[in-house]
Amino acid sequence: MSQINMAQPTAEQPLQHLTLNKWFGFSDGVFTFLDYIPNKALGLFSIAFAGDFEEKHIVSIIDFLATHNQTVTAICQYQPDLGLAPALCFYAQNADKTINPLVLQEFSTTLDCQLVQVVTPPNLYEPGLLVMDMDSTAITIECIDEIARLADVYDEVASVTALAMAGKLDFSESLNQRVAKLTGIEKSLIEELKNALPLMPGIKALCQILKQHNWYLAIASGGFVPFAERVQELINLDEVHANVLEFKDDKLTGKVLGTIVDAQQKAVILEALQQKLGLKKTQTVAIGDGANDLVMMAKAGLGVAVHGKPKVVEQAQAAICEGSLLQLLYMLAIPLEKQPTL
Repeated sequence: MSQINMAQPTAEQPLQHLTLNKWFGFSDGVFTFLDYIPNKALGLFSIAFAGDFEEKHIVSIIDFLATHNQTVTAICQYQPDLGLAPALCFYAQNADKTINPLVLQEFSTTLDCQLVQVVTPPNLYEPGLLVMDMDSTAITIECIDEIARLADVYDEVASVTALAMAGKLDFSESLNQRVAKLTGIEKSLIEELKNALPLMPGIKALCQILKQHNWYLAIASGGFVPFAERVQELINLDEVHANVLEFKDDKLTGKVLGTIVDAQQKAVILEALQQKLGLKKTQTVAIGDGANDLVMMAKAGLGVAVHGKPKVVEQAQAAICEGSLLQLLYMLAIPLEKQPTL
């Protein structure tokens, strides 16, 4: 068996010696090639990404995990897509309790990378379901705040939005309050805003790759139908669920029609889609940034906070705290099965 001695100087043992998509055991500073793949149904997978990794980072992460009673038994360097830098996956076979994501975030900041933990990770190469929030998740803005800017009530509405997303206000109540302040806005202005939606970096590439692997893509948004339908066109989603604004004489009446897509309704949408598609829970993923996404994220096999508020990061199963949403692939494409090469 080939071995890599991590006690040797960095210059003599670059990480390239950890062959991509291959698993290595670790003991006393020595990495030994393994002829088996970890069991995805057992243990805990810690993924370090978005960093410029050296051997010292590997040792630091192993030591950090050990302080939380997580003994690393295998390590893999992998690259799910050519648009992403290689990541490192640390497998702890006998661990099942994840570390608080805020603690992971604090530690990984010292290494200038991101670190997440997942159990029973989804498999990119099998059909799956991704349900995403829209505002500040699939797109970079909060549409209701931008409509409020048009009505010259931006500060008033944005402050309520911030409280609702942080979980300090009931979402449905806050939505009705905010929409009421938009009374009289011309439909033409809504159309202008709809046609200039800024996509979140990486979301289009992520969706293209997921569609190639037969994933079903949906939005469950506390935002509004015109914007959700525009995002559906832009990134080829299968369906969208959002709130319906009432218009009269081509102006907003300040009312929302029908069932409000709140935290509970988002979870209902996810579970209904899982059932309709006949998927295992482990093949369902939900992403969002606000407190009203937490119930949906908890119902998914993997719930990921993206650029989320601290409360959301803490309660999510994993978090992408900065950078492209394409990085979600790190959590879906851990080399645990036979899979296509790049």
